[in-house]
Amino acid sequence: MTNYVIALLVTAEIYAILALGLNVTWGMAGIANLGLAGFMAVGAYTTALATKMLGLPISLGMLLAIATSAMFGMLVSISTVRLRGDYLAIVTLGFAEIVRLVASNETWLTNGTDGIAGIAGPWRGQLTPLQFNLVYLVITTAFLISALLFCQRLARAPYGRVLRAIRDDDVLVSVAGKQTLRFKLQAVAIGAGLMGFGGAVYAHYISYISPDVFRSLISLYVFLALTVGGTGNNFGAVLGSMILIALLEASRFVLAFLPTTNAVQLAASREILIGIALLVVLRLAPEGLLPERIRSQ
Repeated sequence: MTNYVIALLVTAEIYAILALGLNVTWGMAGIANLGLAGFMAVGAYTTALATKMLGLPISLGMLLAIATSAMFGMLVSISTVRLRGDYLAIVTLGFAEIVRLVASNETWLTNGTDGIAGIAGPWRGQLTPLQFNLVYLVITTAFLISALLFCQRLARAPYGRVLRAIRDDDVLVSVAGKQTLRFKLQAVAIGAGLMGFGGAVYAHYISYISPDVFRSLISLYVFLALTVGGTGNNFGAVLGSMILIALLEASRFVLAFLPTTNAVQLAASREILIGIALLVVLRLAPEGLLPERIRSQ
């Protein structure tokens, strides 16, 4: 039971890191990015290959994951610079699917659908499973706090105010003399880097990754977490992720009392219950539980 609770907390914190990355691109800059699962996969595969195939330290593998994901974010944003709204969301969703398909078919690099196993974890061989989970919880908490402080610093800086202005009216910001394109590219790169970081943290915890892990449903879950917590609020991103994981796991126990007959119906019922719970939260708090507060200057 202790291992189960710790695993839930680690998973929630990983989702919180992903939500912080999404908050930079969508919450602050207003750029719809449904390619979250793709950037997460890039980060996970980068650190897995760097540490397992090249024998690099875990810390260096994670840094490479952040840099590679940020680079892919920059490339995607450059190729979609003229797109807005739904069109941009569709293209970024396509990017996530491309990454998954490449990981499934390029067996020489990713081992295809069999995935990559035996990814190193900090002191995994020297600790019992419970001790490793506790150590990794501490590490993940430190990572989350660092990411949260970074995003808070970003939001409070003049750079963050420019991003919010671009979100509200990018034409007006352009008239004011700001290079909106450069700010958008940077916002996507920063967000993608955080998403790749979340993927790297996940890979070193689970010790196994495969293309099926990085489904587009992850992007939807993180969007829901940020919406429930409060779009534009970094603390809301963390709170929403905690609530999302709690709802996902609580639904498993609720389903035991439902008159379903097979696994497909159980899975569908679980998604319905999660949807209803999230709708209730949004009905009571349309702007999220921790809505964004703009400070007067």
